Amino acid sequence: MRIIMQPASRAKKVVNQHYLDTIANPVVIEDYAHLLDAQVVDQLGTLFPDGSAPMWGVAPGKGNVNVSKIKKMRPGDWVVFTGENKLYLGGTIALTWRSKDMAQQLWDSGDDGSTWEFMYAISGIQGFDIPIQEVRKLLNWTENRNVMNVTILGEDDSDTLQSLLTLDPAPAVPAAVDEQEEEAAIASFDGDLERKSQRAHRGEQAALKRRLLPGNSGECALCGRHLPGAFLIGAHIKKRAMCDDGEKRDLANIAMLACTFGCDALYEHGYIAVAPHGEIQVSPLARDLPAVAQHIEKWLATRKVTWWNEDREKYYQWHRTHTFKNSPPA
Repeated sequence: MRIIMQPASRAKKVVNQHYLDTIANPVVIEDYAHLLDAQVVDQLGTLFPDGSAPMWGVAPGKGNVNVSKIKKMRPGDWVVFTGENKLYLGGTIALTWRSKDMAQQLWDSGDDGSTWEFMYAISGIQGFDIPIQEVRKLLNWTENRNVMNVTILGEDDSDTLQSLLTLDPAPAVPAAVDEQEEEAAIASFDGDLERKSQRAHRGEQAALKRRLLPGNSGECALCGRHLPGAFLIGAHIKKRAMCDDGEKRDLANIAMLACTFGCDALYEHGYIAVAPHGEIQVSPLARDLPAVAQHIEKWLATRKVTWWNEDREKYYQWHRTHTFKNSPPA
């Protein structure tokens, strides 16, 4: 799975209009079915049963400079939109196709007469507010590097950037699998099948758990239930992979007890956050998952987190802007 970085600065009038027309307001598939192959229409209908899909497109570019990149885009890859020095949108590429006629009707043409005919639909879409400087640091980019053209990250950079993002798998057309190729790859793999835990990491986790849970039981910081220690974990408020050494050593503030009955997973996947002064903030995307919404309504919706304080707010704030599943910008 790769990550595609899609430049789309909404400060530009034409880009913002395209965003409003086909992302903020998903495209009604039936309205354009006559411009598409029947297979594409059927696939879109299966992937988006409500009949509408967020869509974007890429122009061939001068001298077809973008075509080789576009050919590397696959359903199931993640795409992130960048603009105004931040990552502001993310999702899964659900389907790709080419339609000059549809692109022309949706977005007209650019100044050079071309249109954004290499099209893709996006599932699992959500908003971000991640400064591009964090991406530069994470991927060892130069200080002033920006995403000027559609960029397909390699596997290593994609894996690294995944540690910063919180996107969940979303519907996509299944990729064709070459079973013989997969079996050959497994047979020839000579790396470690298991990663070894580092002693320092184990020591840090043990110290963290002792500080948070000095006895045999404790209270989940999120739902407030008092539970045996076996059902509580030391959950980092800010993603541990994104913490510097000083933050990792801030054992009094960097983590909280969270129960394994749902609170830890809901927080880690961004369906809940902690607002300033401790109120539970519920993702608007939770309503798309009835079982998740019901659990939140029962245990969390009206809660105030007593674990919140001014010293921990900077970590909760990071989680709200980087991990919390916000609606796409309107």
